Amino acid sequence: MKNSNKVVMVIIGTLIGAGFASGREIFLFFMQYGYLGQLGIILSSLITGIIIYLVLKIERKEQINQYAELLTTINAKHKHLNRCLHGIVNAFLVISFFIMIAGFSAYMKQVYQLPNYLSSTLFVLFCYLIFQKSLQGMTKINHYLVPLLLCLILYLGVKNIPYLIESKAMIEIETKQAGFFLSSLLYASYNSIILIPVLITMKPYIQTEKQSKAIAIQSSIIMMLLSFCIYGLLLKGQFYIQELELPLLEVTLQFGKGYQYLYGFVIVISIFTSAISAGYSFLENVSKDKKQYKRNLQLICLFGIMISNIGFSSLVQILYPLFGGLGLVQILCICHHNQDKKKRIG
Repeated sequence: MKNSNKVVMVIIGTLIGAGFASGREIFLFFMQYGYLGQLGIILSSLITGIIIYLVLKIERKEQINQYAELLTTINAKHKHLNRCLHGIVNAFLVISFFIMIAGFSAYMKQVYQLPNYLSSTLFVLFCYLIFQKSLQGMTKINHYLVPLLLCLILYLGVKNIPYLIESKAMIEIETKQAGFFLSSLLYASYNSIILIPVLITMKPYIQTEKQSKAIAIQSSIIMMLLSFCIYGLLLKGQFYIQELELPLLEVTLQFGKGYQYLYGFVIVISIFTSAISAGYSFLENVSKDKKQYKRNLQLICLFGIMISNIGFSSLVQILYPLFGGLGLVQILCICHHNQDKKKRIG
């Protein structure tokens, strides 16, 4: 059970990045669809849970230790597609790592007027130390930081309930009616790109089918609760959040200045946990030995500092749905492999 909880914390730490904690992702993928977006949150969480379960099941039964082995297993007949998927995943992972650095730099500049190069250097040095610890470093940092992150988001979500009851959660902003299902699918899909390689590294902690099911169910429920908390908080600032890079940082100011700083801490934690998961998975995917791992680590840290001025919200809006569409291919391959396996057994 202890190992299962560790895996759940790593999964949540991977899924909650700056885009999620800032509210930008929830607005883009769900809130703009009005009440249908609430249904979209449920669908997306369920799809994510199914993906987690299927990947854990495949890696355990097929004795998969690396992401490349998973691709070969689920899509053995199309080597060119495997290479393409591998490239897409690695590109997304390293871009996610860079975006987290940019998000941290933007936050530190907005709140503390810290220069980008200084904040990005501090961030990268911290990540460098964690990456040196390999898998143990990633699980340990998520084990301590993610529960704190969950408590802070859930606390603000509960504190916001009186407002939702009083206002009856009316959504006044213009909302779309069509496309909520596709948006939910894309959200789960792009999350799976960064999540699946991380799940492969969690194999030492998972031994049974029961563990896999428990991890999938817990992760799905936690993500659903957190998403609804963020959604409810966004309703509090529905008239002015559309163009903000970090909308919830502004919304929490309505609770008081202290809460704004508290939620700023939430965003910083989410950036660290997501960056660590993305960076570690990328390094594991592209490094053949320890020497290459160290060289690649130095390169991504150096490039991360250099591109810390990247615009964070525009990248979320453009790149995440794009990668979500590409990630659907991988999900379909996983589902197809699972169905084939059932037919062969049957």
